Amino acid sequence: MLKIVFIPYENFSLVRQSALAVCDKLRLIADMSRLNTLSAVKKAGSGHLGSSMSAMDIVTALYFHEMNVLSAGIDSPGRDIYFSSKGHDCPGYYALLTAAGILPLEKLLLLRRLDGLDGHPDVRIPGVEANSGSLGMGVSKGKGIALGKTMRGDKGMVYVLTGDGELQEGQFWESLQTTAHQGISNITVIIDYNKIQSDKPIEKIIALGDLQRKIESFGWYATHCDGHDYNQITASLAHCRNITGQPKCIIADTIKGKGISFMEGPQALQTGNGLYKWHSGAPDDESYEAGCQELIGKINSQLKQAALPELSLEVFETRPKNRVRLKDTAEKVVSAYGSALVTIGSEHPELLVLDADLSADCGLRPFEQTFPERFIENGIAEQDMVSMAGGLALQGFLPVVNSFGVFLASRANEQIYANACEGTKIIYACHYAGLLPAGPGKSHQSLRDISLFGALPNCTIVEPSNGWETEKLFRWLVESGQGVCMIRLIISPSPRNIVLPETYAVAKGNGCVLKDGTDTAIVAYGPVMLNEALIAADLLESRTCSCAVINMPWLNCPDKTWAENELGRFGTVFVLDNHAPYGGLGDALIKTYMESDILRGKKIFSYAIQGQPACGTPQEALRFHRMDGESICEKIVSQLCLPCPSA
Repeated sequence: MLKIVFIPYENFSLVRQSALAVCDKLRLIADMSRLNTLSAVKKAGSGHLGSSMSAMDIVTALYFHEMNVLSAGIDSPGRDIYFSSKGHDCPGYYALLTAAGILPLEKLLLLRRLDGLDGHPDVRIPGVEANSGSLGMGVSKGKGIALGKTMRGDKGMVYVLTGDGELQEGQFWESLQTTAHQGISNITVIIDYNKIQSDKPIEKIIALGDLQRKIESFGWYATHCDGHDYNQITASLAHCRNITGQPKCIIADTIKGKGISFMEGPQALQTGNGLYKWHSGAPDDESYEAGCQELIGKINSQLKQAALPELSLEVFETRPKNRVRLKDTAEKVVSAYGSALVTIGSEHPELLVLDADLSADCGLRPFEQTFPERFIENGIAEQDMVSMAGGLALQGFLPVVNSFGVFLASRANEQIYANACEGTKIIYACHYAGLLPAGPGKSHQSLRDISLFGALPNCTIVEPSNGWETEKLFRWLVESGQGVCMIRLIISPSPRNIVLPETYAVAKGNGCVLKDGTDTAIVAYGPVMLNEALIAADLLESRTCSCAVINMPWLNCPDKTWAENELGRFGTVFVLDNHAPYGGLGDALIKTYMESDILRGKKIFSYAIQGQPACGTPQEALRFHRMDGESICEKIVSQLCLPCPSA
């Protein structure tokens, strides 16, 4: 059996109260927090270990030596303020807040769970000063906090941690320029320079060059330190506190995955054939146990040298080893998309693929390896990537632009609009569409992309339900689509493999019946909502309600004739949107109903994700928003006034 263990607060308290030298104390707290970070991510089933480990020593030095927040209190206006701009390192940050007594250990056990700790920082969590996870914004937000402190007459320094890949975002450099120009000096930026992005060295994505010289050219004081040497870290922090009249930046050279030998950047890249596999996701059972044993041995050795008692570990979960989960065999539409890129790309030499440091997550690796000369890596710079695509389209190429939907649709929307106004054709692939996976939190959940793209001129938006439809819809976009084309793809394994009828053929604006019925119909799209629709339809059978389920992949352009023929036979239709209430398929179908003499008098109800998206497991998040099959059934029963099920 696998045992997931944590170090309770009492162990940290003992170390903090000990007579150990400062650097020895900080090192112990950091390694103990590394163990709790590893266990929290393992228990959650996902999270970011590499970034958490690389930043751990820096943040430990800030909280337990440099900043006054623990003595002044987390609500004191004169406190020093820290937050992470990159946000990936929040499992490690939460572990340190637990070590400081700001968060109870019970909360750390709920990483990426409903009413627990979000997968990226959120201000509702005690000790978290700013929301983050959408990259490039941190220094801008930090200088706003710093200026606010000055204007209010409050003391305290503002510390902002950024990732190195994050520096590819243009806003970072904009914020450096304006911070110096505006005379804001009570801010120190620390760059976690671990030199590895999501799975490749930064030099292979977009090299940063001479960082210190670049940053100094914007009017900042800049210095280097070893981000794992406490003497250097504390000295750099103390030195920067004494620099007046200009903003400060510490470039901290770190190692991704620091503290667990096989996760550390150089070794991990060597064993991973040049790819880093510990950026995100939970470790397998053997790796978890190996990491635990390495950290426990290191910690106990330090405790022994300090004449302190060994760790007293608590087991918070026991599970069978190497258990097989559904997701290990379930279909992934993003994999089908990757295969379609290669197949269709081989037939269309004008097709180019653009990426924003998400090649593995977006299923682009097969195309990257097959057609390296037609694969363009832009790094974490969505606006630059989209405008580059516009230039390529003007030269007669067909760019396929890829990123997570929440970043691509919103951050680069102005650039997408400018491209649209040139009348060229570009395909935008918005990955990680919708509510799930909900663990990373609201910074990553894409619930605005349909409305943002839908407002563009001459735009077609589709979302496939399975691998077969993914290839067919993408081929249609390549060979028949015009203007702005957007394909929306979920990133997680499908909850079930959606089976389409054998007679189904792709035709713009037309859906297909997955399950026939006579009393009412649920219209949905994509594997997530179609799965919940099918569950709801089965539950409605017990209420003697025959409910059809219809797949409608054309999210902003349903065909009126198809709707009249297929939906017109029902007095009431329900639409499910894996999106915010405004601008999704529900709105498009309501508009179709209002334009049709046949449909105008019939009822149509639209259900969507209300409010801010919940963080948690898939079922927790769906249930919270009442978009799971049971809740959908309950809403339909209430709307149709159906009788209780027979005994």
